[in-house]
Amino acid sequence: MMYGSTHSKIDLAIEYQAQVPALRPSIRARRANITVKFQDLYGFTVEGNVDDVNVLNEVREKVREQGRVWWSLEASKGVNWYLQTQLNSTLKSSLKFSVLVNAITLKRLIRKGIPPSLRPKVWFSLSGAAKKKSTVPESYYNDLTGAVEDKVTPATKQIDQDLPRTFPGHPWLDTPEGHSALRRVLVGYSFRDSDVGYCQGLNYVAALLLLVMKTEEDAFWMLAVLLEDVLVNDCYTYNLSGCHVEQRVFKDLLTKKCPRIAAHLEAMEFDVSLVSTEWFLCLFSKSLPSETTLRVWDVLFYEGGKVLFNVALAIFKMNEEELLMTHHVGDVINIIHRTTRHLFDPDELLTVTTPSILTYIPRVKEICLWANYYIDHLLSPCGIREPRGIDKSTVLVFFPGGRVMNDRN
Repeated sequence: MMYGSTHSKIDLAIEYQAQVPALRPSIRARRANITVKFQDLYGFTVEGNVDDVNVLNEVREKVREQGRVWWSLEASKGVNWYLQTQLNSTLKSSLKFSVLVNAITLKRLIRKGIPPSLRPKVWFSLSGAAKKKSTVPESYYNDLTGAVEDKVTPATKQIDQDLPRTFPGHPWLDTPEGHSALRRVLVGYSFRDSDVGYCQGLNYVAALLLLVMKTEEDAFWMLAVLLEDVLVNDCYTYNLSGCHVEQRVFKDLLTKKCPRIAAHLEAMEFDVSLVSTEWFLCLFSKSLPSETTLRVWDVLFYEGGKVLFNVALAIFKMNEEELLMTHHVGDVINIIHRTTRHLFDPDELLTVTTPSILTYIPRVKEICLWANYYIDHLLSPCGIREPRGIDKSTVLVFFPGGRVMNDRN
């Protein structure tokens, strides 16, 4: 958050803007005006121009090459070699060198992308979904969906309204079969966790999980591990408290990591949550092309929720010079939307999420534990206990009252 008078904020923004050189025509501005439409690997209609098609062809070749790397590793190390990389930090010193090498190799490979054919089993194993599923009877999902099929609740009513709005026009999702599968997953989870129930945004997340995982049950467990272990707590509860926390954290991160952009947008009175709320609630599934979204999810399921903050920062960072030339809120929104729609090359986005600008981002669940404590403490100053096991010194830079972010690695 920026502090000081409004006048000083505007002066700072003007000073930053003066430092921006005259913009050269961007690659996007030089793209041919020939529009083409076609379906991508997951059935989504892609609309772009000649440059976009060329980028997509390059991406497909990278995906094929990455697939060859993964298959080669399976041939040399074994089919499930990546399962040997899930390390307990207290045991690392006693592990074989080969296991540590596997862990380092896997992290690099995942950041370069998991081949589509391997995504279902790699996600299911590394995310913790397989472990979560193993703790309940084998018939759990069928029993759950069967028991609640005919029940009517506010959540089921909202789900029924949202089914036809979820990726309309998709050749499978927008069919009676697709609607039924998506409904069972969402209704089933709404009864598994009544605190969450159902929140708009989950329909897009669950729909994309269905397309990747192929089976309803696997998609259900991936949704469960996301909401229960990976993402910030309470993002999808009735009051969206976790979502509000995410937005506060993101605004503070933008100020620290991209101060010129933050100062300029604040002087314009532009609230970044106008664009970022949908990113976090839908996990970029409505904003980025499908393969780019899934590359983000590759990292999400292995490294944890901090990647969402990394990607959101990167989208602003990669448009820094153009954003600093804007004078109207609408121009900012147009730049951001244009960028996300055309990010067909995941590497263009993910190479920006490097330690050089994203160092010491706190762990997400720790930040939100402190944020929730701080909020509760203000609303009910009757002696709420502080959460245990959280180091305040790592988060005071974001929340003067001491609050805030868990991740996996």
